[in-house]
Amino acid sequence: MSQEFWLFILMVGVFAAGCFALKWPVSVSMLVASVAGALAGGVQDPVRHLVEGTFGYVDTILTIATAMMFMTGFKDSGALEALTAAVIKKFNKWPGILMILLTFVIMVPGMITGSSTASVLTAGAVVAPMFASMGMTAVESGALISIAAILGMIAPPVNIPAMLIGGGIDMPYVGFELPLILLTFPLAIVFALWFGWRKVRHVDRSKVLASLDFSTLNQYGGWRLFSPLILIFVLMILDKAVPSIFGLGMPLIFMLCTMLTWITGKRFNLLQSAKKSIEDVLPVLGILVGVGMFIQIMTATGVRGFIVVNALSVPPALLYVMIAISIPLFGAISAFGSSSVLGVPFMLALLSQDQIIAAASLSLIAAIGDFMPPTALAAIFAAKVVGLEKYGTVLKKLVVPTLIIIVYAILFIVFSKQIRAVL
Repeated sequence: MSQEFWLFILMVGVFAAGCFALKWPVSVSMLVASVAGALAGGVQDPVRHLVEGTFGYVDTILTIATAMMFMTGFKDSGALEALTAAVIKKFNKWPGILMILLTFVIMVPGMITGSSTASVLTAGAVVAPMFASMGMTAVESGALISIAAILGMIAPPVNIPAMLIGGGIDMPYVGFELPLILLTFPLAIVFALWFGWRKVRHVDRSKVLASLDFSTLNQYGGWRLFSPLILIFVLMILDKAVPSIFGLGMPLIFMLCTMLTWITGKRFNLLQSAKKSIEDVLPVLGILVGVGMFIQIMTATGVRGFIVVNALSVPPALLYVMIAISIPLFGAISAFGSSSVLGVPFMLALLSQDQIIAAASLSLIAAIGDFMPPTALAAIFAAKVVGLEKYGTVLKKLVVPTLIIIVYAILFIVFSKQIRAVL
């Protein structure tokens, strides 16, 4: 066995020991694993590499932080609750459509922020009581919120795993919208009906409708309340279509629309809202900093190159099996880290396929990492918002959906050229 192999085992082992045995935060465990790899690998000037690694995902960190500020402001202004109430009022008589649309509502924060945690902590927290009142158990609600969160994380316009994979092979994040829609929204519809429709159709939903608060919606009006969300999508489109004029960048777009939420809905303490949003998303930001250090040391010691070479030498018959197993399992460290460390080499091995569809599919498989313990961010936070002390019961409910998502993504890769021809 080569030195790089043993260094990889050492780094993963130290990380696992920190998370499982010592119960350290994931970010701290990654820092210690990075230090261990740097020292064992004889990296020159390891402090410089660790500092550089912390800035590896600074753009992503700024995007997630400001996007979370927007979603918290959107929630505090009453707009998110009003949106949920409007959906339930409009589609109360059609339980199947109602469940699908509520699932889409949960996806929205992830679509904007690229973070499953944002979906769970904002829209998931608002919709969870609605699910309970419509007859869903806490475990079923937690599972559906978790699934909607990771699908929102992958759905356009913001898909950070796809950006990381594309950045590794110098492929711009352009043309991903339609493939990502086909990868996420059909699954969201299937799981919404699977977990919710069976229960909701037998419940008297008039009581749910009577319990909703429409005061904010009646006072401010739908267009005014939802205008910050509409403006975000408009500015995102203009940012890509005419960057020379509207090239504001994602963080600035989110900051501007966050301030707009304070004007369009209920008044709230903007500073306190921003502070709370950063506190909620801080574990995710810490993981990204840790992932940056981890990958920087893997690159400096040759471990990353070792993984790339071995991924490219895998027999074609085993390639898809390795993708289906290794990317989600590595996602236990971080879905973003899995995209960068394993997504890029597997993407290089799939250059014969349609690159955009293949990268989009790999990003969906990488997102499954948010179901994998010990991090399991989507499942852990979903369990909290539905009132469960332990998230293990939610994970059990997610086993079959996880397999379905992986198989669906693999089929997209295998038939990527045929799908591209149809598109």
